[in-house]
Amino acid sequence: MTERHWASRLPKAVWDWLLAALLLVNVLTMWPPAEWPVAAGLTAALALPLVWRRRAPLAVFAAISTAAFVQLLVDIQLPADVALLVALYTVAANSSRRVTLVAVTVVEIGAVVACLRWATDGAFLTPLAALTAMVVAAAVLGVNDRTTRAYLEALGERAVAEERARITREMHDIVTHNLSVMVALTDAAVLAQPRSPDRATTAMLQVAETGRQALTDMRRSLGILRTDEPDAARHPLPGIAQLESLAGQMCAAGLPTGLDIDGSHAHIPATAQLTVYRLVQEALTNTFKHTPPGTRATVRIECAAETVTVDVTDTGPPASQLTSAGHGITGMRERSAGYGATLLAGPLPGGGWGVRTRLVLGGAA
Repeated sequence: MTERHWASRLPKAVWDWLLAALLLVNVLTMWPPAEWPVAAGLTAALALPLVWRRRAPLAVFAAISTAAFVQLLVDIQLPADVALLVALYTVAANSSRRVTLVAVTVVEIGAVVACLRWATDGAFLTPLAALTAMVVAAAVLGVNDRTTRAYLEALGERAVAEERARITREMHDIVTHNLSVMVALTDAAVLAQPRSPDRATTAMLQVAETGRQALTDMRRSLGILRTDEPDAARHPLPGIAQLESLAGQMCAAGLPTGLDIDGSHAHIPATAQLTVYRLVQEALTNTFKHTPPGTRATVRIECAAETVTVDVTDTGPPASQLTSAGHGITGMRERSAGYGATLLAGPLPGGGWGVRTRLVLGGAA
């Protein structure tokens, strides 16, 4: 463990105790024994409150300011006055600008009075300038610390919000698609049962497999799936290679789906491939849910060195999709925006509906 890392592991309260102890020891080494009682008492009044500065910044500042005022009355200079700057820093780091300004004013007035009392003739401005610079530095450092913490908290909240949005999109896509397919397969199994039990059995097996895949995908999206679990191997992270299985699943559910993949996808990152898969899955789910029987869908994927183009079209009437597929399209737009792309979704000139986007592999947000 490095010295710096070891120091960072110590509780912050330990450093406050060490600072107070050093200031008290300083009294014993710098002052004659006859002056120890007064010097030690004032030093303790200045230094010991620092131990509680993180829990009660304003109370500690008030206590140290009072001790500094008494120090001026008894006319004794102490190195422990640095405690006032530490208290000012703590107030600035934990209080509003108005409170910080009041604290700065109090300390600055004390600095002026101290210079008037203890500065040598003709040397008033020099020590006052030095003390003022230290007062301003302590306040600025405190404000910067407070601003930095607020910024980091905002980043944390933003990260949480983005993660919630990601999980929401994943859950929407997984649940909507798989439930739609399972309902269609179940209906098909019920219809086929009297005349073709074998087909009904096949459909129900597909329902079970679809349900297992949905559960695996949901657990993976929530971050609770272990890589050594059997379903993790059976249902790998969806990507371009799984689009063929997706197309077959849609065909089995009653939506004839053609798939055309142009170019190699071996170089495409897994996260980008997952985005492609979810875009196609959502587009096909919208087609399946909002178009009449007999509609056909076509999926075209173009893999280039820096981009992936996703093009999903169908032959269904666009009117129903215009009124019903809003939430899914919103999710697809958010996924595309994460890769610097704009998703186009709408009716095609020759009839039908189309969804198209081009992901930029180097433009992931």
